[in-house]
Amino acid sequence: MTFSILAAATNPLDDLSYWWGASVGWADDHWLQIGVAVGAGLAIYMLLSLLRGVALKRAQAVPDDHRLTHIVGRVLYKTRSLVLAIVAVRMVAGYAQPPGAIMQLIQFVFTIAVVLQAAIWAREILLGLIQRRAAEGHNETLANAMGIIRLLISVALFAIATIVILDNMGVNVTGLIAGLGIGGIAIGLAAQGIFSDLFASLSIIFDRPFRVGETIKYDTSTATVERIGLKSTRLRSVNGELLVISNTNLLAKEITNFAHLHRRRVTFLLGFIYQTSPAMLRALPDLLKRQVEAAGHAFVRSSLVTFGPSSLDFELLFDVFDDRTDDVGAARTDVAIRIVEALGEAGYEFAYPTQTSFTAAPDGRMIMPYPESPAETPRG
Repeated sequence: MTFSILAAATNPLDDLSYWWGASVGWADDHWLQIGVAVGAGLAIYMLLSLLRGVALKRAQAVPDDHRLTHIVGRVLYKTRSLVLAIVAVRMVAGYAQPPGAIMQLIQFVFTIAVVLQAAIWAREILLGLIQRRAAEGHNETLANAMGIIRLLISVALFAIATIVILDNMGVNVTGLIAGLGIGGIAIGLAAQGIFSDLFASLSIIFDRPFRVGETIKYDTSTATVERIGLKSTRLRSVNGELLVISNTNLLAKEITNFAHLHRRRVTFLLGFIYQTSPAMLRALPDLLKRQVEAAGHAFVRSSLVTFGPSSLDFELLFDVFDDRTDDVGAARTDVAIRIVEALGEAGYEFAYPTQTSFTAAPDGRMIMPYPESPAETPRG
């Protein structure tokens, strides 16, 4: 026996009588199928509840470092018993052959329950992944931003769920989607600066170009990161000034992170006088190499690079295997002092800017720029 919604009377009392009679007639005609469906529905509900309970216990038994399993546990914990019951009813409803109106009602409730449950699952998965990322880096900024992130994710997901439900009800959602789109654009334009810095902050948090405590070079400034906020980042320069830079501007320029250098290359340019003998020049690279290795660092090369206006210029390169700026500075100083001591003992002289003038006679002979002393005048 099949009933249609269109067959209902216009009077509410008549409607109630009609539905009651239809339900009684359906129950009389299909009591066996209804009993079997009810039993099967209860069995399915108990099975689904049992599976959820077992999976939840196994997820909670995993240690804290397996956070992906905890995300699964959160999803299972947010699975409502009412949704399981509705799913069980929907699975067995066809066997009982209910009237069309009742079947439509079951389908409608099933759609609402499943869509809302899917939105809750998606929210828990996204929030769990974000919190897992925050826990890995011990990121205080992301932890403080979880409130607004939860709000944005919830609004977006449940807005989509509402549209899906209305569309399944036969409502034309084209205008609603267009209105939401226009409203979102208006809000985005009005709060463009705030959202730009917020998403830039999330980009810094997830991509991790730098972390709190690391030394970076931004534009022309070298500074240590003190705090990464939702709108701005605070840097402490090497001179002690506090630099407050918006996250959008911070990511708009090239950033050099010195914290990920496992070694630092140090370069010295040494100038020696032109009176240095060729033998001393040939021995100079080995002398410099010995001083670098004696200090415990990695020698790269040393060579004559150019003939300067008043010096023979040698270049020395060596690597310091340390990522701390203070230790690298101490290593530079140690090697420099060793070089000065070794060069002094070996008789090398550092050059400084000098200029020598030569005087020539009209015939081109070189003459002294001062008169010869009587002691230098040969006697006849």
